[in-house]
Amino acid sequence: MTAPVPGGGQRIVRLANFVTPRSGGLRTALHHLGEGYAAAGHEPVMVIPGRRDGDERHPWGRVITLAGPELPRSGGYRLLTARRRLARLLTDLAPDRLEVNDRFTMRWTGAWARAHGVPSVMVSHESLTGLLGQWGVPDRLRRPVADRFNRGSARAYDRIVCTTTWAAEEFHRIGARNVDLVPLGVDLDTFGPGRADPALRERYADHTELLLVHCARLSPEKRPELAIEALAALRRAGVPAVLVMAGDGPLRPALVRRAAGLPVTFTGFLPDRLTVAALLASADVVLAPGPVETFGLAGLEALASGTPVVVNAASALPEVVGSAGLAAYGSGAAIAAAVTRLVARPEAERRRAARARAEEFGWPAAVAGFLRVHDADPVRPSATT
Repeated sequence: MTAPVPGGGQRIVRLANFVTPRSGGLRTALHHLGEGYAAAGHEPVMVIPGRRDGDERHPWGRVITLAGPELPRSGGYRLLTARRRLARLLTDLAPDRLEVNDRFTMRWTGAWARAHGVPSVMVSHESLTGLLGQWGVPDRLRRPVADRFNRGSARAYDRIVCTTTWAAEEFHRIGARNVDLVPLGVDLDTFGPGRADPALRERYADHTELLLVHCARLSPEKRPELAIEALAALRRAGVPAVLVMAGDGPLRPALVRRAAGLPVTFTGFLPDRLTVAALLASADVVLAPGPVETFGLAGLEALASGTPVVVNAASALPEVVGSAGLAAYGSGAAIAAAVTRLVARPEAERRRAARARAEEFGWPAAVAGFLRVHDADPVRPSATT
């Protein structure tokens, strides 16, 4: 049995699937929240799947990796499927709090937590109703299926955390009373207008061209093809736009074929956060066309970089970007029209508005909100990341 946390802190064990060294928003959130928990005097322990077992220490806490199978056609995602082994590990870790970041394959952990007297939290990182639509479930079945599943989740865990009111809506409509709204944050130091790099910009666009950036995993739920369709629409309208697709994923080969003949650069995965920050700050507009995003950290990182964002109106991102961006429903033509309207604003004005909006979101506030849900008061002076 693992020893108690010294100093009166809580051991917060966090479970997550769909996390890899190359994953995006979820990994970023887990790292920043973990750093915040540790700074507040608690002991964050993250359990994730991987190619092989591992046990490492990081600034965001202890990370235990359990070997798990790869999800076919997911671009490298793995799953924690060894239920008995995970249950034994949880018993050995003796968590004071359990935080689960996967509503699909690990809902059984809510029952484990209840049986062991451990308060539990499930973090809803996606709209199930929206995902069912992406998976081709007919309209008439989406809400009933999502509602049934969400009722089970609301019963399984003590608290449900949603990061936007948009994400919380599908729990509110079933009358769930254990839902907390806690917005995530953005790294305002790493991402800022000062990261703009003229030399980097010139690598992709000359002074007469409009530089668009799509920075996300190239996977179906992100709808990256809409960025290419928007570029095509802009070029047909005579707008000298170019597009950088930053990221990797299972759709990349198909997207390369779709982009043939268009000025599109595929960078692949960019591991250096400062390179990503420079690219976002050097762009004219960032595109975030995913329709099921419940928060959209990449979009918020663009705003922090002083770059406005065009988002999908069907997602939670209009709530996040506010007046610092524009929302368009899911077609290339609609996204192109929104880009045109955005760049018609004076550049200094649109960049100033983007940064100001991002400054409303900080990781310290997000950490404090999550700790409040966990009923885990800081045991050190402040919970900063």
